[in-house]
Amino acid sequence: MPFTTAAVLAFAALVGLAILARTALTAWNGWLDLQRTQLARPADGTHHALGLIDLSDIKERLRKLEAIAAGVDL
Repeated sequence: MPFTTAAVLAFAALVGLAILARTALTAWNGWLDLQRTQLARPADGTHHALGLIDLSDIKERLRKLEAIAAGVDL
């Protein structure tokens, strides 16, 4: 294998490794930011998803009560 071919392959491998390292570092920093955000969240025990579940439960109960008031048998 000529020297220029080996040099080009080595350079390409080095560039690929640098791209992978940069991507991994960016992902690591993003994960750390996510963890910081989660730690900064108030610890009152309420979550947005739980609020949505509670809201849908209340809507379902209201629908049933309205049906009972209207005389519809569920």
